[in-house]
Amino acid sequence: MGWGVAAALLANALYSIGFVLEKRALGTLEQVTVRRPARLLRVVLGSPLWIGGALALAAGFGAQLAVYRTLPIAAAQGVFVSGLVLLVLLSSRLLGERTTGRERFALGAILVALLMVVLSLDEGADTVGRGAPYALIVTVCLPALALGVWLYLAAERRTRHRHRPPATGVEYGVAVGLLYGVSSLAIKGVSSRLTTDGVGAVALSLLRSPYPYLLLFTGVFGLVLSQAALQRCRASLIVPVCTTVTCLFTAVLGTLSFGEALPEDPLRLGLRVAGTALAVTVLLAMPKHDTSASPPAVTSKELTPP
Repeated sequence: MGWGVAAALLANALYSIGFVLEKRALGTLEQVTVRRPARLLRVVLGSPLWIGGALALAAGFGAQLAVYRTLPIAAAQGVFVSGLVLLVLLSSRLLGERTTGRERFALGAILVALLMVVLSLDEGADTVGRGAPYALIVTVCLPALALGVWLYLAAERRTRHRHRPPATGVEYGVAVGLLYGVSSLAIKGVSSRLTTDGVGAVALSLLRSPYPYLLLFTGVFGLVLSQAALQRCRASLIVPVCTTVTCLFTAVLGTLSFGEALPEDPLRLGLRVAGTALAVTVLLAMPKHDTSASPPAVTSKELTPP
């Protein structure tokens, strides 16, 4: 399991660096929107800094394949969440972002919640699942994808109201987190199909599974949605929320889908359930608007009576 932990820490560093580089690049680019995805891709692909961030994220996905071959799903999520600390530090250092006291408390509570999930693990009893019924994966993933897209579009509609306070990114983070949760399950599925049967047999096995198609959908939509959200909101808030949703989704539903049994010990089971409930409660209690941002300016035309 040592190699799995090392791969997870490497993935954490790559993800944090990738998100920060993309956020920094987006700050210098023209405004992008999900309503014009082709233009969004053209804008971001013209930035070498953004491309560097995207390559770091892609390398992180590669490291994640190694993680899922050596660690149980829930244990992997516990290591992945430690990357939030590095992300917040990089955001503060390189992006100049500051979190409020309430947000720092919320992030601390989320870390406590995920620590409870990690403490619920039993290294001696936990096993690494190697497969899941395709029908179950589709049943779990399709509603999550639909909910994620719906939440994102609902947040987009609210931001178009001129007099609403600026969004903090919580809703965007939850929406993108659901997409990346599905992606994480697909990566786990791909890792389980990587055998020594030969390249042709492995490729055929993958094409007959739902995993490459889920990865394609979440890769395209996750890219478009996350870039527009990162340009509008602070990375130090949106990425931790996204990571938390992804980790909880993967730990809970991935554990069930891939047959990695829940703890039999009542204390460990209680820790896992309570940790999940605490993280969800904190997410719901997070501020939905950024009170530190300035309200939109009122023009003289808006003050002129009809």
